[in-house]
Amino acid sequence: MRVLSSFLYKKLLCLSPRPGLLGMNPAKGFTVSACIRLWRQHSHSKSSVVTAADLVNYWQDVFEKNEIPEPQTSSEYIISHVLGAKTFESLSARNICSPVSPALQEQIQQLCTKRLKRMPVQYVLGEWDFSDLTLKMNPPVFIPRPETEELVSLMVDEELSKRFTLECRKDPWLSPKTSGPVVLEVGCGSGAISLRLLKKLPHSRVIAIDKSEAAVNLAQENAERLQLQDRIKIFHHDLSSGPWDSLLSWGLIDTIISNPPYVFHEDIAHLAAEILSYEDLGALDGGEDGMNVIKEILNLSFYILKDCGNVFLEVDPRHPEMVANWLSSHPNLFLSVFAIHQDFCAKPRFLHIKKHRREDNRGP
Repeated sequence: MRVLSSFLYKKLLCLSPRPGLLGMNPAKGFTVSACIRLWRQHSHSKSSVVTAADLVNYWQDVFEKNEIPEPQTSSEYIISHVLGAKTFESLSARNICSPVSPALQEQIQQLCTKRLKRMPVQYVLGEWDFSDLTLKMNPPVFIPRPETEELVSLMVDEELSKRFTLECRKDPWLSPKTSGPVVLEVGCGSGAISLRLLKKLPHSRVIAIDKSEAAVNLAQENAERLQLQDRIKIFHHDLSSGPWDSLLSWGLIDTIISNPPYVFHEDIAHLAAEILSYEDLGALDGGEDGMNVIKEILNLSFYILKDCGNVFLEVDPRHPEMVANWLSSHPNLFLSVFAIHQDFCAKPRFLHIKKHRREDNRGP
């Protein structure tokens, strides 16, 4: 643990009624109000000049001492957000060294207090970037992870490559003006995947579904904020009970994409406190083998996916072999694993599954 020696922190530490108060673990009697009292004592002093750099150092140290994950990143994101920037690095040198007004200090204190309660930074800020999109974030809607950007890229690359091949097509070259694919996203959450696809594939249309009404409402709001609402239909729909024919308002689906609940049920209890306390566990828990929703998606593909259509899934690294074996035992679905792609940690994370022509009479 790095010990900070900022002038501000030393002054605050001297105000503490006894050493170590700022670093007490919540489980050992820490109260958020203790930090707030010390902060207010200092920030309300007429002789004090508090800069953005001071604030970052102070809150980073508080987070570290209270075992908040990613303390520096959390501090920098919160303070940058209040000062109107995306990142601390994007603040000008003048902004970093200029005094921060008491009103802004109060906003920072309020947000940092939420982080001390283990609220994820994305919820603390109320927004987060997914690739080049800024999305509104509200608990308990699932927070999109960075690796999911790669899932979107895989699907986009596949779609763009179709314009240079005649595989699975009888029609010739498609011009850029040709209508794009109809995509179904299962479990849309905040809308990150669907809205990114609409940005990257200007002629595409997306049907996005989620069993959480809060997720559907947030995805709709994000679509409107990005002015993409005309090319997306967002439904409150549960695959396990809802009729699939309601998903065909634009005809059969070209591609299904999903970051489904895939965490093995026994692993749920070991997730970070931020996840367990704030995120919708229904968007994470995939059942005993993590494949409950994965199997539902694959079964659905038989009915709504075009021949030679694609399914892109983000999965647990244990799933590629499990999915391949399951598909082998269900040849009537006409599906097979076409490719397995690694995430940036070199783990097998993404599945590309293809649907065969039924007249091909080929098993997976």
